[in-house]
Amino acid sequence: MSEEAAPGFVRVRLDLSYDGSDFRGWAKQAGGQRTVQAEVEDALRTVTRSGETTYELTVAGRTDAGVHARGQVAHVDLPEDVWAEHREKLLKRLAGRLPKDVRVWAVGEAAEGFNARFAALWRRYVYRVGDRPGGVDPLLRNHVLWHDWELDVEVMDTAAKSLVGEHDFAAYAKKREGASTVREIFDFGVRRNADGVVEIEVRADAFCHNQVRSMVGALLFVGDGHRGVEWPRKVLDAGERDSAVHVVRPHGLTLEEVAYPADELLAERQRQARRVRGQVH
Repeated sequence: MSEEAAPGFVRVRLDLSYDGSDFRGWAKQAGGQRTVQAEVEDALRTVTRSGETTYELTVAGRTDAGVHARGQVAHVDLPEDVWAEHREKLLKRLAGRLPKDVRVWAVGEAAEGFNARFAALWRRYVYRVGDRPGGVDPLLRNHVLWHDWELDVEVMDTAAKSLVGEHDFAAYAKKREGASTVREIFDFGVRRNADGVVEIEVRADAFCHNQVRSMVGALLFVGDGHRGVEWPRKVLDAGERDSAVHVVRPHGLTLEEVAYPADELLAERQRQARRVRGQVH
């Protein structure tokens, strides 16, 4: 994965969102399973009339099957002549070609040093839970998890804040060979919105595989009284997976936002992230 576009290519940034309900996640998979990356790359190939050539996307956060995104960011390196020919009409043509559960909202030439994955400062996710006895509003059923115990939001918020900071999150991560599980959480909080839905919001430099959904699982056990407020931090400090921590279902999770530094700091941020994290998720 290059820090810069190769000679003769232009790095293009795409801002997009999608409903993950019918996708097998972001990343392309063998066997033709439907993924966001495959849909967007197919659309790009079609609207730029590139024949069999696929221009591969690099994404800020590789969401799992069923996870949604409102503020996803990706980049693609296009040949200079292709970009020059299609840049003015590319956004509208993508809108006409893409399925309705994925939208590209902005397309533009990226600043020097931009990399959607490695130049990101942080990613912000929100997990939504409903605890009304009657269940979840049918119009929200694909985006809100129903938890059939009443939740104490204040105690959940206290437990969430005990995980803020830089830690080894091995206890909440699905371990990947050769990948670090050290991450820094900047903010972690729980609130109940005006509609009664519980929103669990977390912002970090990057996330390990299944980390957010595992932490949410721990907070739900605290919120419904099955565990004490100190339990999520005890799990973290133990440094290994606890069988009592459940990975909650994906449909309640949405990638809300990805942030990047000022243009003149992009290259340095990218080099720093590659050096410190190696492979981030």
